[in-house]
Amino acid sequence: MSTSYKALTRAYRPQTFEDIVSQEHVSNTLKNAIANERLSHAYLFCGPRGVGKTTMARVLARTINEVDMNVDGEELNNTLNIIEIDAASNNSVEDIRSLRERVRIPPQSGRYKVYIIDEIHMLSKAAFNALLKTLEEPPAHVIFIFATTEPHRILPTILSRCQRFDFRRITVEEIVDRLKTIAEKESIEIDTESLHVIAKKADGALRDALGILDQAVAFCGTSISYDELHRALNIVSTERMFELTDALIRKDARAGMALLHNLLHIGNDIQEFLGALTEHFRNMYLAKDSQNFYLIEATDDTKQRFQKIASHFSEDDLMRMMHIVHEAEFSIRNAQQPRIHLEVTLLKLFHMSRTDGLRELVLKLDQLEQKVTSDSPGGDTGKAGPEQDSPGHGGKPSQSAEEAAKQKPQPPPRKEKPAPSSASQNVGTGDRSGSTAEPGGQVRDEPDIFGTPTLKRPKNHLSAVSLPDKNADTASGHGEIRGNLALSPKPDPEKSGETAQSGQNPLPQETKRKPLRQAENLDEITEIWPDYLETLRSSVSNMLYFSIQKTRPVALDKGLVTLECSDSFTSDIIREQHRKLCDVLKEHFGYALRFTSQLVEQEKRSDNVHDPYEHFAELQKKDPALRRIVELFGAELEY
Repeated sequence: MSTSYKALTRAYRPQTFEDIVSQEHVSNTLKNAIANERLSHAYLFCGPRGVGKTTMARVLARTINEVDMNVDGEELNNTLNIIEIDAASNNSVEDIRSLRERVRIPPQSGRYKVYIIDEIHMLSKAAFNALLKTLEEPPAHVIFIFATTEPHRILPTILSRCQRFDFRRITVEEIVDRLKTIAEKESIEIDTESLHVIAKKADGALRDALGILDQAVAFCGTSISYDELHRALNIVSTERMFELTDALIRKDARAGMALLHNLLHIGNDIQEFLGALTEHFRNMYLAKDSQNFYLIEATDDTKQRFQKIASHFSEDDLMRMMHIVHEAEFSIRNAQQPRIHLEVTLLKLFHMSRTDGLRELVLKLDQLEQKVTSDSPGGDTGKAGPEQDSPGHGGKPSQSAEEAAKQKPQPPPRKEKPAPSSASQNVGTGDRSGSTAEPGGQVRDEPDIFGTPTLKRPKNHLSAVSLPDKNADTASGHGEIRGNLALSPKPDPEKSGETAQSGQNPLPQETKRKPLRQAENLDEITEIWPDYLETLRSSVSNMLYFSIQKTRPVALDKGLVTLECSDSFTSDIIREQHRKLCDVLKEHFGYALRFTSQLVEQEKRSDNVHDPYEHFAELQKKDPALRRIVELFGAELEY
């Protein structure tokens, strides 16, 4: 067996600044400093592993001391002027004290005495303090070069006395080019796709890439194929990821589960599989725009495959898929059965609702809404109420009662004694097809077949209705009371005549809102609370409505109602929207009260806590529209 063989990482270690890959910003700065004789007494090289920090230190020491090129980089430590120290094993105060004694000795040959201290962050705090004085005022013939992967662990007093250089990761393309050169020199046959696999596996470290190539040569020989390389490195190939994506497009969960079984059977790691799957979805997301191809670390043919297969998914779908897999990477670490957890994650991807299906669902909801509107009495007229009254819907300005009455079909004239007022007749006769003029000039349409009025009259709001005649036959419909309307005493005919002559609707004085009052006790508020919540449904936003549903009044003190809630989010909403809540209570119930919130601990309300499915069932009971959606489309909670 030959004893002269060197690993590729040792045999191809750079000897000059030009041989170092991807660190030109450091090489050029050091070469200029040497040419201008502006060398610092201390340098700090920072960066990830395998990017050339120690190699750069050796090249710098070789250059400034003009060491012969025949001396290998690893043999520089045998010279008297270049000393390498491993701080991981020499991190005590005694080691630094010994170093302080040795720096006084001038170099035996050459110009400088160079100390290369690797993994400098491993020094103890006491050792750093012992080094501080020497580092601040070193002899003129000494240069310190520190290398570390964790500069944040170095004391700021040390950092401030060094020139810092940050090494960057080596790109996949640069690693591939370097590996091609070495493969040609070593007569190794390997395709570009396999070189990309090695470069991605190295994760920006050229030293790791050379080690992987050495391992592949030992397994496959000097002729390396793509499939053999994946077996040698035991990694998930890109081809398997494309097969899984094809199964996702077909929604073939059985094929996906069989593929996962085969990957785990040959020894692929679960975490590595999830990482490869996340990167695969990420590349598909980027491939939807060809301008982002430079962000994908793959060959040109593979990039085209990513673009082709990504056309079957929307950007939202790919984002959700990445999120599901990314969350599984973290949660699976603590799972008692990692494989079952992985299979559940994979099934989520197969059974996930696509964006196209959601768009179709929204379209069906719109069609259902249009159908409900068209089937309601009066056709589209029933929809005009909220569009006109709510400026936020972009509708037309509100119409007067007379204009609305002209547009809507009027009931046939009655043969009985005519009513003195059209508004009184419209309300008193109980006509179901017309509309009722409100005091503010608005028009209230009757409820449609689903019982949803376009403009609800608040509950507990008493409106007076004048009768056509004191002897009117209530049995025939003249005296019918609709909703919460209450009869009032017969108005004065003289005042009614004056009102009719002035062109105003002959509404009696009792229709004005009741004077504001204060609640005497909490029982009054508790009694009207269900009606108040129902009124809020159409008066405030859904977020505020569903938040106030989780509260209950618990105290009343000098016009201040305290609402008990179990979470800080609901408490904050009540404090921010208390004015809106007060206005609704004042307008519809006549109470001039204020609201505040009281946060209680969750343990005290444990009897009211339900699981999400019970809460979803309760929401269906309270919201007929939600219940209708569940019945039509089979909606359910996302697991």
